[in-house]
Amino acid sequence: MSRLTELLKQAQKVDPQLSADLEAEIVALTKRRSFGLVFEQHQPEAIELPGRPVRRGDKVRVLPPRGTAGQGDHRLWRAVRVERVDGQRVVHLVELDADEPETRAETDDALVVVAEFRDRIYPGLVETGRVEHAPGKPFHTVVNAENFHALEMLTYTHQESVDLVYIDPPYNTGGKFAWLYNDDYVDADDDYQHSKWLAFMDRRLRIARELLKPSGAIMVSIGDDEQHRLRMLMEQIFGVENHVAQLAVEMSTTSGPKTTNAQQGTIVKNVEYVLIYRKSPTFDTEVRHTPLYDGIEKWDANYPLWLNDDGTTESLYQRLDEEPAVRADIERFELVRETGKLKGTFIGAPGMDLLLSASAAAREFILNNLTRIGRTDTPPVSGRSVEVPTGRWVEHRTDGRTYRLTRSGKGKVWQIYTLDRNYRLSDDYLPRFGRTVIRGDLWRGFHSDMGHVSNEGGVGFANGKKPVRLIKQLVKWANNSPDAVILDFFAGSGTTAHAVAAMNAEDGGSRRSIIVTNNELSKADRKVVSAAGHRAGDPEWEALGVFESKTKPRLLNAFSETAANAEFFNLTYEAPLSVRHNRAFERIAPMLWLRAGSRGRIITELGDAGWDVAEAYGVLADLDRSSQFTAAVAATEGVVNVFIVTDDDSAFQMVCRELPDGVSPVRLYESYLQNFEINTGRTL
Repeated sequence: MSRLTELLKQAQKVDPQLSADLEAEIVALTKRRSFGLVFEQHQPEAIELPGRPVRRGDKVRVLPPRGTAGQGDHRLWRAVRVERVDGQRVVHLVELDADEPETRAETDDALVVVAEFRDRIYPGLVETGRVEHAPGKPFHTVVNAENFHALEMLTYTHQESVDLVYIDPPYNTGGKFAWLYNDDYVDADDDYQHSKWLAFMDRRLRIARELLKPSGAIMVSIGDDEQHRLRMLMEQIFGVENHVAQLAVEMSTTSGPKTTNAQQGTIVKNVEYVLIYRKSPTFDTEVRHTPLYDGIEKWDANYPLWLNDDGTTESLYQRLDEEPAVRADIERFELVRETGKLKGTFIGAPGMDLLLSASAAAREFILNNLTRIGRTDTPPVSGRSVEVPTGRWVEHRTDGRTYRLTRSGKGKVWQIYTLDRNYRLSDDYLPRFGRTVIRGDLWRGFHSDMGHVSNEGGVGFANGKKPVRLIKQLVKWANNSPDAVILDFFAGSGTTAHAVAAMNAEDGGSRRSIIVTNNELSKADRKVVSAAGHRAGDPEWEALGVFESKTKPRLLNAFSETAANAEFFNLTYEAPLSVRHNRAFERIAPMLWLRAGSRGRIITELGDAGWDVAEAYGVLADLDRSSQFTAAVAATEGVVNVFIVTDDDSAFQMVCRELPDGVSPVRLYESYLQNFEINTGRTL
């Protein structure tokens, strides 16, 4: 840029206007971010809508004949006319995005409606299941949907309302677990493998950022193949200054087939990563982070002090030697000095590991006296001038804190830290009460969880299932609020919802999870079921999808075990006709319930009364009944939102003035689904 700046200065002398025009163009080009992470912004993704009747004006694809496993014709067509011929619906098509468009006619069973991500769509939610094991508690939300459109829908219900996002997206390894992009599997043979993945992630991460509270954070699991690209992408979206950590999680050990590769000199992969970014610095100032602790089996020889009640100190090892039950084990395991002036006494620190592993009496003695066992460290500044007798300890209070101080034989003052500061229940796979250290960015030991992860939830899942303990501990560290909202839009088998429900069961919390996954088939299942003559939308096809065969069964088990409430939904794509004719309230009803906090019943219809009030929210459509409505709202404890259906601003304001304090009004236009229209200008 320095060369350009110099040239602009030279141009300024000759033609100031030309110089100004060039500078403006350069500024515009730099804003297009041609520096940093650059990737091809591929054509907008599209989703097929099997089972949706083809209507005039729809975009469609022509399906391959039943019984073939190929991908078929990926061209897009516009339905320009629909007629009935010999009892069949025949659709007349014109090819889209072609210099010389073809025309053709197909029966509607050979077509599938397509929604591109740049299209305006009208989402709805249809309830497919409800479990309620804990009356009065909020509900977890499980959505079967393409996650981009689900995220768009959530910008209405949860704009800046999510505390944490955790996702486990495709790792893009190019291996057997290829991922779908525009209904094609992306694998190592695809020349655009990485740029497609980046475009795919970029669109979703940008919306996820909109959903986070200012104090929120996002955590993304990833492998070696895309970790470096993902980090650059997230720094462009969230900002370099908002990078929190990159965790290395030990997911396997060098054992089994990996041993052979390692013996041949290959450095095998044992870790995966979790990238963590905050939305703003308030994540560090307004959110409670809970440290995690890893257990340490070895004794810390830096804790040799025993503190007596009278202020004197002595050797911990001497006190152990004087305890009859412990002394018996010291002799039994031959942990005594064999020579010297202290012959016959306990050998001290070198024997502690063996003694604590073999002697129940020694372990009990340590656990009962954690506050009497100490080590010395640098004292606070205010304690350096305190009068402390040699060989004794005193308490020193300053700035609202209490310190224990002692003086060595050489006259130096030290602070005493007692063992209770780092003796606690560990966060290991098998928690134990003992010495711990605070966990950093290396998360060890999750290979133990991976050995049993297939049993979690009672449903097997071969493609990257994460252990419940990992998600629980990520949430616990990042935001341990008992009412946090956690979103996962690459939900897979539903581990995040399982983990959040388990945390609530353990501590009585009211955390809510919102998870989104689709009903995608594995590449192998798709090939088999296609060859058998089935297509997406057929019961035989849908039964093999991840949502129906893995997520839903697993979470029904998990919610039963943890006594949790949950709603299951399918995202639908509503026709503009139903929008114009006001036929869509039942489809937007769950979105209002979500925005109001996912508590209690869903108001699915208003009936002749023209209004209704549930546990958490109310809906008013007949403004002539506003007095009855506002009275019911005032009489219902716990109502946080009301939705007022009107195109008249003055009428909306009138009802707002009648509402009780603490109730937030939201205006809905009379053509219901226009309130939820998405992709109305977003750049893709």
